[in-house]
Amino acid sequence: QVQLVESGGGLVQPGGSLRLSCAASGFTFSRYAMSWYRQAPGKERELVATITRTGGSTNYAESVKGRFTISRDNAKTTVYLQMNSLKPEDTAVYYCNARWWDYDYWGQGTQVTVSS
Repeated sequence: QVQLVESGGGLVQPGGSLRLSCAASGFTFSRYAMSWYRQAPGKERELVATITRTGGSTNYAESVKGRFTISRDNAKTTVYLQMNSLKPEDTAVYYCNARWWDYDYWGQGTQVTVSS
């Protein structure tokens, strides 16, 4: 069955870094655009970053440009989110998403907390 399993979240101080991973299985990973979303308490889920099937193009929310980097390894069926210069407002549950035509899959999320 389809699985997206996020890992790498945790507690980090402002200015610190984390690297999130999302391991995919149960579908043809290389066909899918991959994205990271996040949802903070009391807020709507928002798109953080997207990467195309081959990794040739990426897009970022304005709030994370220059600080976050999305990448993928199709051989390992894994997508990553490198997060640098973290701020308290980056605190949220981060979700991995796979999308191809009408197919749309989500992971369970990983908590990222930025606090001193």
